[in-house]
Amino acid sequence: MNELYDISNISNAIHLAVAPVFLLTGIGALLGVMTSRLGRVIDRARLLEGRLENAAPEDAASITAHLGILARRAKLINLAITCCTMTALLICSVIALLFSGSFVQFNIAIPVALLFILAMLLLVMGLLWFLREIFIATGSLRIGPR
Repeated sequence: MNELYDISNISNAIHLAVAPVFLLTGIGALLGVMTSRLGRVIDRARLLEGRLENAAPEDAASITAHLGILARRAKLINLAITCCTMTALLICSVIALLFSGSFVQFNIAIPVALLFILAMLLLVMGLLWFLREIFIATGSLRIGPR
């Protein structure tokens, strides 16, 4: 009978931990998009830095201004990635607490709630930084001839 109780506890712990795992999957997808955008910003900055060395003085000011925008975008994406990564770490902590709480005799409700709230706040901050970067990217977008 004791073995059945232990299996029931493990099953319950797994059920509790499934929802945060799905959240981790979504955060992983967001991080993939963000790192891809950061890579594109870095590639574009390297290209413009190469052009800057041989640019005419009238083109150098435009390239320098564009490099400034790219640097700002990279900083915002970095902040977004940092917040989302910290969110993922906190969600992993929630999963660990939910699972270990089935075996340890202490109330995990408050630590789990606090970690989850902190994780959601960091996720919101990360998404806001990411949204700000998108606004800057679309605001500096030029389509067609100059």
